[in-house]
Amino acid sequence: MYRIARVIGNNFVCSVGEDGQEVILRGLGIGFRKKKGDIVPPATIEKVYALRDERAKSKLMELVKDVPTEHVAVCTEIIECAQQRLGKKLSENIYITLTDHISFAIERKAKGLEYKNGLLWEIKNFYPNEFSIGQHAIEMVHDRLDVQLSEDEAGFVALHIVNAELDTDMSDMVKITEMIQVILKTVRNYYGITLNENSLDYGRFITHLKFLGQRIARRETMEGDDEQFQRMIRDRYPRDYICAQRIRTYLEKQFHCNLSEEEMVFLTVHLRRVSGSKE
Repeated sequence: MYRIARVIGNNFVCSVGEDGQEVILRGLGIGFRKKKGDIVPPATIEKVYALRDERAKSKLMELVKDVPTEHVAVCTEIIECAQQRLGKKLSENIYITLTDHISFAIERKAKGLEYKNGLLWEIKNFYPNEFSIGQHAIEMVHDRLDVQLSEDEAGFVALHIVNAELDTDMSDMVKITEMIQVILKTVRNYYGITLNENSLDYGRFITHLKFLGQRIARRETMEGDDEQFQRMIRDRYPRDYICAQRIRTYLEKQFHCNLSEEEMVFLTVHLRRVSGSKE
């Protein structure tokens, strides 16, 4: 049983359940002519937002005051679909960032304004699973709201999802995507090869670079004390280690970070695999 703690709007209320947890309830007319202490009829509840992050919960309360309820509903559906398809929970901040983005995109579309996504190619190639979800999100917006958003928006949705996977902010996510682009170009030029973007090793390399970017953004380091193993990798794969050094030089200049030797070892191993190096 839920009692109203605060009315947010006609279709949203803040409530406290029997377990004492504060939640946001969504439902058509759920807050209309209601007051604090009123019991919420279960049949009126369409969605319970049980966010653990207090900042995210507070921001969502503010956002739903200004965003049409149908926009919130379809974005919630998109987020739940993304979590199901990825098999993981996303950062709760996505309820704010994605809802705000899609609602604004719908408003721009109504005014005949659309943003081009300068990273669309990179998003398609670096984050194919998330881009597929982004495409499905655009279909859902069209089906539910009769608004046709562009493929560029599918790319933006994908970025928001990756951002929520890594729990970074959007500006960092853009930098990480650009970082991956530069590193892949460095690898192609160094080895003089065309990378097989459909290979398992390529997918693993992209995943490694995503988390490398996350560590750089958070100023975290990958530490390890197995000096014998580190030396063995350097000695056994000198060509790949030199490529890793070039990547480290770029990262140090661009992001003012210092890759640990453990980080270099893992980068070298991934380079060895993705390049198909035989020496």
